[in-house]
Amino acid sequence: MMKNKLIFIIILLLFLQTGCKSDFLDQRPNLAQVTPATLADCQALLDDYSRMNASYPDHGEVASDSYYFTDAVYNSLSDANNTAENKNNYIWHAQGEHVAQWSRGYQVVYNANLVLSTLEKLSADDPNYKIIKGSALFIRAFAFYHLAQLFCKPYTAGTAGTDLGIPLRMTPNPQEVSSRGTVKQVYDRITTDLNEAVALLPVEVQVKSRPSKAAAYGALARTYLSMEDYGNAAKLANECLKLQSTLIDYNATSNPATSTTVNSSATGPSFMRFNTEVIFQAVTISGTLRQSNALIHPDLYSMYSLSDRRRAVFFQSSGANFVFRGNYDGTTNPVLFMGLATNEMYLIRAECYARVGNTVLAMNDLNTLMAKRMVPPYVNRTASSANHALVQILTERQKELIFRTLRWTDLRRLNKDPQFSVVLRRNMNTIPYTPLQPNDLRYTFLIPTREVIDLTGMEQNPR
Repeated sequence: MMKNKLIFIIILLLFLQTGCKSDFLDQRPNLAQVTPATLADCQALLDDYSRMNASYPDHGEVASDSYYFTDAVYNSLSDANNTAENKNNYIWHAQGEHVAQWSRGYQVVYNANLVLSTLEKLSADDPNYKIIKGSALFIRAFAFYHLAQLFCKPYTAGTAGTDLGIPLRMTPNPQEVSSRGTVKQVYDRITTDLNEAVALLPVEVQVKSRPSKAAAYGALARTYLSMEDYGNAAKLANECLKLQSTLIDYNATSNPATSTTVNSSATGPSFMRFNTEVIFQAVTISGTLRQSNALIHPDLYSMYSLSDRRRAVFFQSSGANFVFRGNYDGTTNPVLFMGLATNEMYLIRAECYARVGNTVLAMNDLNTLMAKRMVPPYVNRTASSANHALVQILTERQKELIFRTLRWTDLRRLNKDPQFSVVLRRNMNTIPYTPLQPNDLRYTFLIPTREVIDLTGMEQNPR
């Protein structure tokens, strides 16, 4: 019992503040130390943007292959007191740990559980009750999902029932016993929470930092795709797109950007926060991938043709190199948008159609997206087979969803297929670090040892 109380206290102590993202959000009270007692309190806790929308991990993106650091940047790399953690993550150090990424994720879970626990004591007659409950279930599932992308092995149907999961904290009680369970139990919990949220959430929300019915469908689609359940992923992406399907035409420009246009300037953020493609607003917590540090990998940049508007919309020159400016959070700071958006849903549905052999529908979705990304006149692409369609779709997925924290999950699942597996390499200070091979144990991060393993006796991920 004492061990669980200690870990709860440590999670709270390690939790770091981040700034709110809009005037609407800045006006909300800081409820970090308040126990909610009313529906209004619960809504205010869920509306605490810095905790509930800006506490998601980016270390999978840091460990991915879209960018590189120069030796000088790597040697000077720091983020408050996490310098060693960030450097170790970049080179896939076998013993590197990720304390803040773990603790901040579980703070989101704790707050969601606190709301759900409070709701059990309140009347369900108020029309806002269902919305608040659905929002808390969505947020808890969203946090569990993104923790699982770092601290669990990727979902594999044949082994998910025995592979180690993450602790599924279901109450705010600090004395609740923590155990890892299995990967299957984790994904069952995520999908259960999201399916319940679908029935409770509204179609329209006041601001996109609050989850909607489309967001719940979208989160389910993302989850089922990572489980390689292509039938359900296509179904849920389709339900999401029925509610929200608008794409920004990257040829439509203005200065500054609006919700339906991109910034016509060659510098600065290309998009407005809460733009028309955004379904649910969420961002990462770390400052590792600041624009001045992270240079776009030349191999990736070369994949964008001269007629691809994303060359200018996603990137700006920095000397002889390029840096990212296509953040859907509407900034060029290192806090990256990793929420849900319509472009991801089109790509999920397209991939799933291709995987089940429906080449026509797969290419229809791809062409719907690409018509909004290429300099006109756009000529529809064709595919000679379902596999040819899949290759095109996965290529565009990598290019379209850059710096969304999705690449790490994609690497983990696609590495199972030799056709799409890749080897990642880093060379720093003339040292060639051990490459990250497909299905390497380092694709599953270590759970913090001193803060969690030593206190709870949980089993550590293997190395």
